[in-house]
Amino acid sequence: MTMPEATRPLTANEVTYDRAAEAPVEAIIERDADDRAAAMPADGMGCHAPAEQMEAAARAAGNGDVLDKLAADYPRGPHDKPESMCPAFGSLRVGLRMRRVATVLSGSACCVYGLTFVSHFYGARRSVGYVPFNSETLVTGKLFEDIREAVHDLADPDRYDAVVVINLCVPTASGVPLRLLPKEINGVRIVGIDVPGFGVPTHAEAKDVLSGAMLAYARAEAEAGPVPAPESGRSDRPQLALLGEMFPADPMMIGAMLAPMGLAAGPVVPVREWRELYAALGCGAVAAIHPFYTASVREFQAAGRPVFGSAPVGVEGTADWLAAVGDAFGVPAAQVAAAQNAFVPAVKAALARVPITGRITLSGYEGSELLVARLLIESGADVAYVGTACPRTPWSEIDREWLEARGVPVKFRASLADDLAAVDGLSPDLAIGTTPVVQHAKERAIPSLYFTNLISARPLMGPAGAGSLGEVINAAIAGKARMDGMRAFFEGVGVGDATGVWEGAPNLRPDFRAAHQKKLDKAARAAKAQEMI
Repeated sequence: MTMPEATRPLTANEVTYDRAAEAPVEAIIERDADDRAAAMPADGMGCHAPAEQMEAAARAAGNGDVLDKLAADYPRGPHDKPESMCPAFGSLRVGLRMRRVATVLSGSACCVYGLTFVSHFYGARRSVGYVPFNSETLVTGKLFEDIREAVHDLADPDRYDAVVVINLCVPTASGVPLRLLPKEINGVRIVGIDVPGFGVPTHAEAKDVLSGAMLAYARAEAEAGPVPAPESGRSDRPQLALLGEMFPADPMMIGAMLAPMGLAAGPVVPVREWRELYAALGCGAVAAIHPFYTASVREFQAAGRPVFGSAPVGVEGTADWLAAVGDAFGVPAAQVAAAQNAFVPAVKAALARVPITGRITLSGYEGSELLVARLLIESGADVAYVGTACPRTPWSEIDREWLEARGVPVKFRASLADDLAAVDGLSPDLAIGTTPVVQHAKERAIPSLYFTNLISARPLMGPAGAGSLGEVINAAIAGKARMDGMRAFFEGVGVGDATGVWEGAPNLRPDFRAAHQKKLDKAARAAKAQEMI
């Protein structure tokens, strides 16, 4: 229910570009919580619905097996919904970065818009396909027919090796059966996956959902007969597959460290073209640089490939990791020692050139948080807390044990509340984390760095990684005085009732606050009474 208000007059110095400011503003008359609940019953099918309702709907629609598999591969944390960006972005990113692969989304229009925007913000150069739907096509099954028609239209072998279809929350909850799509059309592979926000906790793990599905498809093809080699050709040396997205220089550095042992770096999974899947499955072993790729590890193990964790970061990490590679390939001890002697001293020298002094809290959702923490500690930093939104797995144990042996608490499936509490309770000289953590720290005049753009976007492996973090970390810590000055200058501005942009003095209305608090108290009493029934 609404009623018109008077049009706000323009001020003398206000610049306008159209007449939108002259439109009447409508004021919303608030209803009591009970009235709103009666007027708008939750149907459990909107993307706004609680995770429990979405999951119940998906199971009722026949997608229980899909959810059980996701729950086994990606166990949830203390929060029922992702606290980073939409998980489907991870799968979408993998598909869009592959050559000759079309990626199609099936989900609510608002979700598809957001995912498309974020994809192109991060540099995607390919179009995102979308199969729209409405309540009728969703309920009658016409949406599945539309998806099937869309993949038939896209399946042009001159343009594509594969078409990937991703179900978002609502189609998954409605039971849209992508498993019934043809496996191949005109020689083009069709890969359908479900990536609901109520089933996949982070976008990092969603990369594994699609990578695992493609590896399973490629493994079945390789078992059925000969498959083509990647465009880059085959190596004349045994190769090590690398699992997890990395800075582009890291695979090259790893390849240089493997050379003294007579080995070569293989494809990085997620791959950039379909043929690289065959090459990855054909490698002699797999390094789980990012330890949460559970579905991908399952496919490698089914292909008989040994998988080991950690990465060549820091002095101890590099020496131990090269030894693990030697064990996996049966390399003679002398060759392993040659590789260690060639690179471990270089790593040590790089760390010594740019030492780090200061207390740091570290958190993120990329999956490389433990590796970064190791590198910071060997650089001299006091790392007081490590939080990762990713789960604990067998392939993260080496790094977890190394950190905890040095008194560093490691929190898997860390919530935003965990990360903020670490910043507040540990008073770090620098907070490294996600956007809300960085914002929280800056409000307290604590220097902070965004993990994804400023830490993940740097080499971490070998000598190159050893010297990559020191300068940016030290520069941030040195900015403490500037942060204090800005906080003192802006103290009290834009907080509490004064939040927003005001042409004059903030219009404080304590009566509104009191009225709203009464509504909250009434709703709380009603909820408490309902519990007692």
